[in-house]
Amino acid sequence: MNPDLHARWSIGSVEIPGRLVLAPMAGVSVQAFRRQGRRYGAGLVCSEMVSCAGLSHQNERTLGYLRIGRDEHPLAVQIFGSEPGVMAEAARMVEDAGADLVDINFGCPVRKVTKTGAGATLLEEPDRACRIVDSVANAVGVPVSVKMRRGLLNGSRAALAVGPKLVEAGAASLTLHPRSARQMYTGTADHELTAELVDLVDVPVIASGDVNTRDRAEEVLETTGCAAVMVGRAAQGNPWALGEIAGRVDAEPTREEIVAELMLFMHDTVEEMGESRATGFLKKFYGWYLGHGRFPKPFKQELVQLETVSEVEGRLLEAAPGAGAVAERLKAALPQPDNVVLDLPVSIYAGG
Repeated sequence: MNPDLHARWSIGSVEIPGRLVLAPMAGVSVQAFRRQGRRYGAGLVCSEMVSCAGLSHQNERTLGYLRIGRDEHPLAVQIFGSEPGVMAEAARMVEDAGADLVDINFGCPVRKVTKTGAGATLLEEPDRACRIVDSVANAVGVPVSVKMRRGLLNGSRAALAVGPKLVEAGAASLTLHPRSARQMYTGTADHELTAELVDLVDVPVIASGDVNTRDRAEEVLETTGCAAVMVGRAAQGNPWALGEIAGRVDAEPTREEIVAELMLFMHDTVEEMGESRATGFLKKFYGWYLGHGRFPKPFKQELVQLETVSEVEGRLLEAAPGAGAVAERLKAALPQPDNVVLDLPVSIYAGG
């Protein structure tokens, strides 16, 4: 019998309605992305990495990442840093903003993060990593989870040594992306390592890496014994991939459906970021949505050259005139976001 991707499971006191988790991805996992992921079947969604130093210094853009809508729950907000006290204070802010879970990043392989002693580097400093988890877990009332790589170097098994210690320190769940930091996103995720971690700890383990189809999701669930699977790059500009894994989509979207979802994403992003920031941010999404052979490559390149989001929308509607009606139907079915945020300056949401 195939694993049930719709089975409910829990991280501490948080019940999650499905075994599909939308990954935290820097520069991608904004509120519009998370809300869309929930509609297409993700049981749990995650924010992009939030800098604890940025929260500590009351950086306006960083504080803006704590914008949370009621249609995103359950939601994990991911934080990164290297100082236990600073991370504990950031975790309190995350909890106050309405997050259901605080997720700690011990997996980011990007140099600008690891050189500060954060991200995957902490797998080589287990004592500090455990102090961070302990500080965060004692600072908040919501469950704390940790996302990690296998280690810094190819073939590393650091995650298996550190994982049980993180659980002892207070982690209610672990997510493993079984590539090394050096690998970045090359090669293959080694989910045999994930199965070993599942056997070592008594908390739910989420398997991340190379989960891009329903068959693969079921295979990873069955062979590792993990509680859930995490989908990342496969969902970038492609919510239909999530829908296929969740069993909600069984056919390729029409051109009108593609454009309608993209326009809805554009509107939400402008509302979240303001027109100025959204214009640049959205450019990478045009290729993601319209790729996969769905639209000609020159059309995608044309959109990137346009100066405003309104111009992009006009050109999209010329290419798929029926998309406007589809977008209106989608929008009408959405719940009101009812955002919960800290007391932040209005300028954050007006591109300031």
